[in-house]
Amino acid sequence: MTIQRLHSDARYSQIVIHRGVVYLAGQVAENLDGGIEQQTRETLAAIEQLLAEAGTEAARILSVTVYLKDIDAHFEGMNKVWDQWLPAGSTPARATVEARLCEPEILVEMSVVAALP
Repeated sequence: MTIQRLHSDARYSQIVIHRGVVYLAGQVAENLDGGIEQQTRETLAAIEQLLAEAGTEAARILSVTVYLKDIDAHFEGMNKVWDQWLPAGSTPARATVEARLCEPEILVEMSVVAALP
């Protein structure tokens, strides 16, 4: 069975599709000057765009790993945006952890696994 890789470079692919499952690389906001709610909105918009390109949507997300720079400071704000964005009745498996991210301005990063229709 083939593996499809999109937006690839020498280090990673933004999208990998295999056996009806879509794997997204960790996504972050484009504008890192904003607070947690703005960064979460931008991160979810990037996820939506990649899922659409792969042929699926947010309602088909199976699993999400959320990485927060400061879980005490950012958990509530991230969840506020997440709860508004997530389609009703489609809650995926989710883990949320505090992590030292690759750039100090990044407040949130999300990695997603979704099913194709």
